[in-house]
Amino acid sequence: MLRLSRRSALLGAGAVGITAALGGCSTTMRPMMAADSQPETYPTVQALRFFAAELSRLTEGRLAVDVYPSEQLGGQSDTLELAQLGGIDFIRINSAPFNVLVPETLVPSLPFLFRSIPHMRAAMDGPAGRAILSGLTQHGLIGLAFYDSGARSIYTVDRPVREPADMAGLKIRVQTSDLFVSMIEAMGGNATPMAYGEVYQGMVQGVIDGAENNFPSYESSRHFEVAPVYSLTRHVMAPEILAMSRHRWDKLSSADRDAVLAAAQASVPVMRDIWDRQVIQSRQIVTDAGVQIVEDVDRQAFSRLMQPLWAQYADTPTLRRLVEDIRNIGGDNG
Repeated sequence: MLRLSRRSALLGAGAVGITAALGGCSTTMRPMMAADSQPETYPTVQALRFFAAELSRLTEGRLAVDVYPSEQLGGQSDTLELAQLGGIDFIRINSAPFNVLVPETLVPSLPFLFRSIPHMRAAMDGPAGRAILSGLTQHGLIGLAFYDSGARSIYTVDRPVREPADMAGLKIRVQTSDLFVSMIEAMGGNATPMAYGEVYQGMVQGVIDGAENNFPSYESSRHFEVAPVYSLTRHVMAPEILAMSRHRWDKLSSADRDAVLAAAQASVPVMRDIWDRQVIQSRQIVTDAGVQIVEDVDRQAFSRLMQPLWAQYADTPTLRRLVEDIRNIGGDNG
């Protein structure tokens, strides 16, 4: 289990207090808590609300879920720790914070692994995705489903990125992930781990020269106001993960577990539909605001630089097999 931070300990005490208070008021099972770091209107939050409504419908109101967006219960690392401890019932976070905990989650985070969004969805909906989710079980979590996180690309204050040489000297913010740090360094830039909430000011002050993310996050964070050059590197298409605390899962009946799984799966196409529309809308918003969208990116040149990272991070037979299974998905999914 991850080492519990002081902030998470305090949040956990609060969550346990809420649980006790709610549990003491009624013989009915307390409403479960679902945490998301994104704001109310974000596609993942809307999907969580659909999940909550569907779970209530399937269990005739016996299982209720209250959704807490906007980091109300803490940041992604905090809520991950709390879910392991049983202080939060459901979490929706990016796969990157899981990387140090669940080696299988490194695979969908590998840069340039997925050829397209349809390829990623096909992989995560199939045996490879199920194998990755199953890796959470021994760490106090039950993997329920994958949500989209889109294609992440580089955006900068003033420099287009078309080829690796354009990354030279650029300080690019990344999530706290060894893989993401290694990726930016391999691309030719200087990786700078930084909290998401500090990115805007970091670019204003010149602490960093840019960051990397998908269109909806780029737009909703208003990062386009200070970094108006968005280069379509599409280097990572790692999905989000919806997971449940095993503490609460173990208390559910077999029928209620089936309902949780069914509600989670039903929320996936809903999330994807909202996501696809949001990507189009966010791209239009930033385009109308004057953002330069750079489309002529040499993705092959960047991809060739990633092979040592694949060998470094997919360093066991199990992980290498997952990589090959994903790469071999063909047909209309690439």
